[in-house]
Amino acid sequence: MRRRSFRGAVAVMALTTAALIGTAGSALACYSDDNRPHPTPGKPTPCADGQVLDQKDVVSELTKNNTRLNIKSVNEGVTVTRIVVVGGDDGFNDYTPGKKLDKNAPWNDLRAPFNFNGSQPKIDKWFLCGSKTTKPTAPATTPVTKTSTPPTTTATTKPSTPATSATSVSPTSSTPAAVVPAGNESGTGGGLANTGFDNSWLIWVGALLLVAGGGLLALLKFRRKAS
Repeated sequence: MRRRSFRGAVAVMALTTAALIGTAGSALACYSDDNRPHPTPGKPTPCADGQVLDQKDVVSELTKNNTRLNIKSVNEGVTVTRIVVVGGDDGFNDYTPGKKLDKNAPWNDLRAPFNFNGSQPKIDKWFLCGSKTTKPTAPATTPVTKTSTPPTTTATTKPSTPATSATSVSPTSSTPAAVVPAGNESGTGGGLANTGFDNSWLIWVGALLLVAGGGLLALLKFRRKAS
């Protein structure tokens, strides 16, 4: 019984020692020259709160042949609580802002753990954990249209100036022909009102008086010469 118990104890110790050596070997295999992260062997664990951020939530770039990750800034409303960088033979580097790593960005030269041969691997993938708040969308407001009343103005009416033509045309005056009074068609009467008395005989009387006067003058001259 004692031999069997002893052999069993030896076997358990051997298995335990092998397991410890294996764990220690794995732990020694996952290391980094960056003292900011926690190098962890195996596959990366998911975000504890389940909030995986999008890489578009930060401004980032890969440098030095994709072996370095630089996170330049974090978008507004985004809080980063964990940065996981995976690459190489086994393991990942787990960065926690505010714990060895600066609390706020920028975060530069983030990297994966070394390969088994001690070389720096390229970054296979990386992800972020944290939270993000979205600004509430302001409700759409309908603009109030105010009806503006035009100011009341008193119109001053000015007398309109008649349009003048460039060429002044004087009215054509026409003198109507003299109207001969009825009953005086012969031109007698001197434009007096027609009374029904024909005075044309006065012309003949006047003519006879002139002839008689002329003859009387001629007779007197002849007598004087004769005496």
